[in-house]
Amino acid sequence: MPRYAYANGRYVPHALARVQIEDRGYQFADGVYEVILIHDGRLIDGEPHFDRLGYSLNALRIPWPLARPALRLVLRELIARNGVAHGIVYLQVTRGVAARDHKFPADATPSLVATTKRQRPPAATLTAGAAVITLPDIRWRRCDIKSVALLPNILGKQAAAEAGAFEAWLVDDDGCITEGTSTNAWIVTRAGRLVTRNLSAAILAGITRLSLLRLAQSQGIAFEERRFSVAEAKEAAEAFLTSTTSLVLPVTRIDGEAIGDGKPGLLTMMLRDNYLRYLAESPS
Repeated sequence: MPRYAYANGRYVPHALARVQIEDRGYQFADGVYEVILIHDGRLIDGEPHFDRLGYSLNALRIPWPLARPALRLVLRELIARNGVAHGIVYLQVTRGVAARDHKFPADATPSLVATTKRQRPPAATLTAGAAVITLPDIRWRRCDIKSVALLPNILGKQAAAEAGAFEAWLVDDDGCITEGTSTNAWIVTRAGRLVTRNLSAAILAGITRLSLLRLAQSQGIAFEERRFSVAEAKEAAEAFLTSTTSLVLPVTRIDGEAIGDGKPGLLTMMLRDNYLRYLAESPS
């Protein structure tokens, strides 16, 4: 089956999709993006993703490239054309094409591209649990905006890979974990309380994070949204990470040190099972 991309109003073969050389996303990283999970051919948490897209666009003063209902139709059509049952859809909006100048152009039209990718979570990583390392958080101070400017995240992810780890958890100047390079960070205290960093400009409001907190609340699981240190994470009973592509993934080692008994924790695995049921039952 041919693979298609969507580029500024046209569905085209993926290999032929193009943006203009003076697109501000290319020259300035002047744009935002979203990654939405596809499960059984359905967009998962599509509306919260669109809400976050609107938040990011508003923060950067970029207009919507399409009305929200039209964007929803474009993504569904792209998924159908590519025959994707399980995977992701990536969409990116930039300020558009203009002669290179740091100031906002007066008349640029926002650029929209979207692609899909088939994928499933790696079962081997789930069975053993993932390792993470900690690194200083060198990103800008508006991590709540899902910007395409990801160079610090790339450097952190590469450092993790070179250390034999799945992810890098980033650490602020106070020694507290903000989030991963592409994930949200969680721990379970020895008292059994679920903890994840509170929302602020320091972290991205993860959509899987939001859904998992709602599931925990509906099931009466105690949780706290607050800062936690690297030392507290290493002393935790359990740890895990969440993201659109990793879902709920156990973390069993931080900087080479075993968390708990070094195996995926019971609460982590229960939350993962609950999230998988949520995926199966979510409407399109």
